Amino acid sequence: MTAGAGPETRGKATNGRWQRVAAGAAILFGVVTVLAGGRVLFGGAEARAAAGDIVPFVLWFNFLAGFAYAAAGVGLWRGRRWAVRLSWVILAATLAVFAGFAGHILMGGAFEPRTLGAMTVRTLVWAGIVWTFRPTRGGNVRGRRALPFRAP
Repeated sequence: MTAGAGPETRGKATNGRWQRVAAGAAILFGVVTVLAGGRVLFGGAEARAAAGDIVPFVLWFNFLAGFAYAAAGVGLWRGRRWAVRLSWVILAATLAVFAGFAGHILMGGAFEPRTLGAMTVRTLVWAGIVWTFRPTRGGNVRGRRALPFRAP
C-alpha cells in the first residue's frame, strides 16, 4: 500500500474489485443462460424431453433475459450508468416472473423443481449485483448518481 492511502482509498479499491467480479459474473451468467435456454428452445424434441416439465413463459423469459444479463454486465464493466438501471429492471422483471411461476405452481401446474432453484439463484444474483452497484455517499454529480467507480 502506498503512503498516505487511507481507509477510504482501500475501500474504493475493494469496491472496484467486487464490481468487476459482479460485472464479469453478469456477462458469464448471460452467456450461459442464452446457451442453456437456446438448447431447450431450439434443440429439438430430445432437448425438450431432457428438460422435463418446462414452464414456457419462464423458459422464454430466461432465454431473452440472458441477452440483457450480458448487456448489463458489459455496461457495468465499462462503468455505464444505464447498466445499473438495466440491472434494476432485470431484478424487477425476474421477481415478476418468479411471482408468476409461483402462481403457476400454486394453481397445480407442472414444473421442474430445479426451475424453482434456478429462479431463486437468478433473483439472488441480480439482487447482489444491484446491491454491489448501489449509490455510495458522495456519488451525486449534478443531481445524477455516478457509478461508485471510474470507467476505464
